[in-house]
Amino acid sequence: MTDFLTVAIHTLGCKVSQYESAAIKEELLRRGYNVTADIDNCDVCIINTCTVTAEADRKCASTIRRAASHGAKVIVCGCYSQVHGDDIEREGVVYYVGTADKMSCVDAVDAVRDSLAITQGPICNPDEYGFENMRITDFDRTRAYIKVEDGCDSKCAYCIIPRARGPVRSKHLSDVLEEARYLVENGCKEIVITGIEVDAWGKDLNEGNLTDLLEAVDGIDGDFRIRIGSLDPFFINEDFARRAAKMKKLAPHFHVSVQSASSAVLAKMRRRYNGEKLENAIALLKKYVNGVAFTCDVIVGFPGESEEDFLRTCDFARSVGFINMHIFPYSERPDTVAASLPNKVSKPERKNRATRLARIRDEVRDLAVSRLCPIGSTCRVLVETELSDGRFTAHGADFVEFIVSGNGVKKGEFAIVRVFGCENGVCYGVILPEK
Repeated sequence: MTDFLTVAIHTLGCKVSQYESAAIKEELLRRGYNVTADIDNCDVCIINTCTVTAEADRKCASTIRRAASHGAKVIVCGCYSQVHGDDIEREGVVYYVGTADKMSCVDAVDAVRDSLAITQGPICNPDEYGFENMRITDFDRTRAYIKVEDGCDSKCAYCIIPRARGPVRSKHLSDVLEEARYLVENGCKEIVITGIEVDAWGKDLNEGNLTDLLEAVDGIDGDFRIRIGSLDPFFINEDFARRAAKMKKLAPHFHVSVQSASSAVLAKMRRRYNGEKLENAIALLKKYVNGVAFTCDVIVGFPGESEEDFLRTCDFARSVGFINMHIFPYSERPDTVAASLPNKVSKPERKNRATRLARIRDEVRDLAVSRLCPIGSTCRVLVETELSDGRFTAHGADFVEFIVSGNGVKKGEFAIVRVFGCENGVCYGVILPEK
């Protein structure tokens, strides 16, 4: 190995994992490594893994084999290795950790560079590990994530993530604000506050709750937006809705962890709310937040979900008018309560329900987008990625996706566009000249 190793980083998983990989990348760059995303052409490959579904496990194992087959020294971290550590010990994997102490992957790269033996200790139990206080100072696009929380104290029947991530651990408010200020001062136009159970931020500290944190970030000087990761409907009450409406920088877009609209299914899932509470949470945000838009996660085909239960979720999707829905056929995870529940829905029927709900998603998405951004209206968007034809992608504050064109378009800047079309949930607009 030369002193100038090329290190690939490949992330499988959520926004939290993406943030962690970004922090690892920054430290690698600081130490002088060449960092790439090409796992087929590298000396060392760091794979940050996921275990949320059986398909995620399959992808993790396949990616590890692929990287090793090309001769890379493979380093593995994340949820998959936390839960399936015994399966990680395969040819080509020189070091692995779970969800704690991920930054040790950088030291492992140093050991590879220096041809040193790498000591592989036992994977740390997340219950015994505090919050790993990573931070980022750079961002590739126009937005940056800030991981403010790790772990989950909810015990949903279907979910393996508490086992992989451990209990709630929060980042101190002062550290969040320091990171956010730095990003804004260096040109970041959108900050995404994220965590495994982000609405649980602060429960292990004496520094307030997520609403207090958002208000503090909202008070930072600068022209930028704030978004929030997935919210549990249990957290959304009148106090949150009232205070959210008063924040000047908080985007009027909320990603809600719905999972089902049936109280019977939600009870089987061991969620902390029922169908009535879910509907009330949406109604409160619609009442207080002007121009509010929603996206969500839904699981279909959970054990015991009847056709009637499923249709309740379909009706709920129509009534809310989501601008997007992430739809997941139920996936059995070993050692979860749901894996042993009776009245399993067949896999073909799970797929069928996902397809049916996806058709409804597309219908309500187009209606919702047309309502938020009617043809002829003007919208303020954040310009993002340049396309091959010279146009740019962009997003409104409500998270409606745009493709825009016009003179003076600049990536990473806000612009006013006039909407002239909408197709498949995407709006098309032309940049208006600055006055």
